[in-house]
Amino acid sequence: METPFDVLQIDSNADEAEVIEAYRRRVKEAHPDHGGSADEFQLVRSAYEELRTSYSLGTRDLDRVDDDEPSDDSDADPNAESQPQGARVEYLNYDVLSDFPWELTDEDLFEKAAEAELDSEDYGTVVVEPRTCLLKAAEDDGHKWPYACRGGACANCAVAVVDGEMEMPANHILSPEMMEYGIRLSCISTPTTDDVKVVYNIEHLPGLDELRLPSQQARHMRSSD
Repeated sequence: METPFDVLQIDSNADEAEVIEAYRRRVKEAHPDHGGSADEFQLVRSAYEELRTSYSLGTRDLDRVDDDEPSDDSDADPNAESQPQGARVEYLNYDVLSDFPWELTDEDLFEKAAEAELDSEDYGTVVVEPRTCLLKAAEDDGHKWPYACRGGACANCAVAVVDGEMEMPANHILSPEMMEYGIRLSCISTPTTDDVKVVYNIEHLPGLDELRLPSQQARHMRSSD
């Protein structure tokens, strides 16, 4: 039976940096559009996740255990109206900015978007449940946001966080400057504040374009999904 090290084609004594480098290489090799298969692609992702966990055991896992503990709802009001559980993410399509005199850095960008009567494809809100990545939540809500690898190895799914915070469990491709600017990969990022504002479809921003998988591959994946 293959071990995670076998799947990533590295020695069992590889350090964390070597694991990351191997993952970036293997996830692209295993991609269905690069001659791999969906099964191989998932195997590579699972192997990486298993190794990443072994390198970073600690508070996140303990927090996850605490979150799973049953809560005492004996004092809860049975007639109270149920509220959506999760973070409220307000989103805006970057392509819309070219139709208006708007800039990504405008402080009132989302206020102007809310008044512009945009289609739900371009502007709206989505609720992201705990431990769910933004991309999956958007897809579950019926949206078709750009993506390709789903493993944090490209920038096709990148978003700009304008307000609030989102956590990326790992970062292999974004520069410190991009992270500081608020760029996150929606396929692996989860909100850590109750309210977040993001601009999606920013894959062609300067510095991100060369981190994308070729566009025809991304379109093929979306059409065959």
